[in-house]
Amino acid sequence: MDNLNTQGIKVPKLGLGTFKLTGDGCVAGVESAIGLGYRHIDTAEMYGNEAEVGAGIKASGIARKDLHVTTKVWHENLAPDAIKRAFDASMKKLGLDVIDLYLVHWPSKGMNLPAIFETLLKLKDEGRVRAIGVANFPVKLMKQAVEEIGAPVACNQVEYHALLDQTKLLTYLRSKSIPLVAYCPLGQGRLADNDVMKKIAAKHGVSAAQVALKWLLDQDGVAAIPKASRKESQQANLDALKVTLDDDDRKAIAALPKTQRLVNPGFAPDWD
Repeated sequence: MDNLNTQGIKVPKLGLGTFKLTGDGCVAGVESAIGLGYRHIDTAEMYGNEAEVGAGIKASGIARKDLHVTTKVWHENLAPDAIKRAFDASMKKLGLDVIDLYLVHWPSKGMNLPAIFETLLKLKDEGRVRAIGVANFPVKLMKQAVEEIGAPVACNQVEYHALLDQTKLLTYLRSKSIPLVAYCPLGQGRLADNDVMKKIAAKHGVSAAQVALKWLLDQDGVAAIPKASRKESQQANLDALKVTLDDDDRKAIAALPKTQRLVNPGFAPDWD
């Protein structure tokens, strides 16, 4: 599987999202995905499943060096001491000695970005984090982090799929060689039922969801973390890597309306 090289780490382009995976199903899902060949596992403090993700990793028997694990600190814990406590808790639940990528999950009003990155960099300097990054940061905040603060941002994880335009953000990230990690890459199921996607899928003998996923993975500097708990769905997402889209397919997808932002927790930034 292709990797994105960023800030000294390698991030596999296709990962397993675990939002809303809980309990034994989460443990089994993580173990299953790793058994199929996934090497990128994404979780977060807010998901409430870090212990289960850690248990799935342990059950898989994979060598730690062969796996990339991302977790995130919630927007309510962005004061320096709160970040440290949240990180310690995440490490303990995951049962890991080092986190590959630690992200600010959401920006919050009044946050002190220089202090946040100073705290994250201390964790990196201590060898407890391999790289740091952000999620849900619009261009304005990215510029502050990268250009004003000079933070070594390894990625920006945001909602991105064929029904949402992220051209402005993606253009900026590419100019700084920062990967975009796409969550909700299948538009919360909407793309599986999209007529344009289904037509393209029928042409290639695959599913509409696989077309939507490959459209993302074909893009320079873009990774995707679809959520999948069932082995069959996990395998289908892996098989999307084998799909070959042509120029007509890409033109048809480009013509889709791209205004459907599906994730807004009520404190989202001004994306404009």
